[in-house]
Amino acid sequence: MRKIRILVADDHTLIRRGIVGLLNAQEDMEVVGEAGGGQETLHLAGQTQPDVVLMDIGMPDGNGLDTTRAIKKQFASVQVLVLTMHDREDYLFQALRVGAAGYILKGADVQDLLAGLRAVARGEVYLYPTVTKKLLADYLRRVESGEDGTSFDALTDREREVLRLIAQGKTSAEIAQALYISPHTVQTHRDHIMEKLNLHRKAELIKYALRKGLVDGEA
Repeated sequence: MRKIRILVADDHTLIRRGIVGLLNAQEDMEVVGEAGGGQETLHLAGQTQPDVVLMDIGMPDGNGLDTTRAIKKQFASVQVLVLTMHDREDYLFQALRVGAAGYILKGADVQDLLAGLRAVARGEVYLYPTVTKKLLADYLRRVESGEDGTSFDALTDREREVLRLIAQGKTSAEIAQALYISPHTVQTHRDHIMEKLNLHRKAELIKYALRKGLVDGEA
């Protein structure tokens, strides 16, 4: 079995070492590096080519958000799961905008952390349940203020269906099988959705789908 290669980035040594020990104890995980600052994280991401970077936000020498942006720019296939103490939607939205595939709080259960790492390693988006509630609350605010609606109305029924399946973490092949269409057609629908909604990353599609109530935020 191929193990998930993980780079752990946190400037608190005791916390970092505890996480490293936990992850290395999992049969399907392997910590390939650990860093205490932004520049060190970026350097090690290039050296070790991890599947996932577990990223703290508050680090010296380049914070976690700036480092996430740099990693996604230089190593697009590397997924980033943000692990933070900040239960604030401004940090959440910033993390998604710079390319993070997931956001989990340091107060989460161990099993939530492991589930998050496995999800983002599969190419899915993982948001801690309390975080999804914030996204849904933001969606309701936008609906009440009239900010959200016009772009969504431009989507066809099939595009909305594809968007919902993307938000559930389905791959293009799985979506194609579920809808009895080709993977190429799925990609075409995805391109049209992103163009109509003016979105540029999968994480943004997930966030939008949550706002529109197309997928259960507690899933």
